[in-house]
Amino acid sequence: MGYAMAARTQGGPEVIQRIEIGEITPAAGEVVIEHQAIGINFIDIYIRTGAYPWPVDENLILGSEGAGIVTAVGEGVSHVAVGDRVGYTLPNGAYATSRAINADLVVKLPDGISSEVAAAIMLKGLTVAYLLNDSYAVKPGDTVLFHAAAGGVGLLAGQWLKSIGATAIGTAGGAEKCALAAAHGFDHVIDYRSEDVPARVMEITGGAGADVAYDSVGKDTFAGTLASLRRHGTAVAFGQSSGPYSDFKIADLGKGSLHLTRPTLFHFSTVRSWLEPASAALFGHVMDGTVKVNINQRFPLEQAAAAHEALAARQTTGCTILTV
Repeated sequence: MGYAMAARTQGGPEVIQRIEIGEITPAAGEVVIEHQAIGINFIDIYIRTGAYPWPVDENLILGSEGAGIVTAVGEGVSHVAVGDRVGYTLPNGAYATSRAINADLVVKLPDGISSEVAAAIMLKGLTVAYLLNDSYAVKPGDTVLFHAAAGGVGLLAGQWLKSIGATAIGTAGGAEKCALAAAHGFDHVIDYRSEDVPARVMEITGGAGADVAYDSVGKDTFAGTLASLRRHGTAVAFGQSSGPYSDFKIADLGKGSLHLTRPTLFHFSTVRSWLEPASAALFGHVMDGTVKVNINQRFPLEQAAAAHEALAARQTTGCTILTV
């Protein structure tokens, strides 16, 4: 009998409990995946706490990325078969030993990508793909500010930015995390605990400011994000790990004729014509060594609550996965 880790209601990590799941049969257009590894991300915490919409009455199976082996296929599925290794990212449902999923949302994994690596990068790596290509197309020579540079997305982004030829400025908390970010492609790293981020950005850029700033932190950083941009610069807000930034006014953009966008991964990854080439590019970067994946924390699936606690307390670096 399989099982899942579900949040019985909104709340803290203690609401996560084990529930048993029965035999899973794919509907038309679906595949059943036996998970080998599952990713942990801040979006899981946002949903568990109610910061993001809560889609069920109770017992919500969390988790937004995973990888494993196809064990059954439904009618009409032709691009994957039983025995294929696949990965995916979509809201909720991943904290389980197995699940059924729309086959259009999975991609086959090449031999050079393990299931653990896929579970660590499907959400985070595809996030970097849409950030650097679609939300703002980073060009060689651009100056980029990236908050949470020592996190799972940040470490991937630093390496990807280096391969583009951009000047990457990261922020992180403490000497250890700053050193980690510097070792993963960031040309400059600002310790937000002891340094004034906008002042340092202006110092680094000779007073010009960054072309684009990527902010997944929110409340603690967004005012500084806007203050760090050049005239006509772009702010990309894609998360709120410190809570929502509630002091924003449209007039704030007028201080530098700034651009602001709030993209969401699943508006990209649920479109197969985007998902397949973006995944292929991501896997290619990993296999050729352009992007190295750091899985720095592993928790058994049954310890999902402990994984949430570690992530929320900023005790993690790189990628965190659940093993099945």
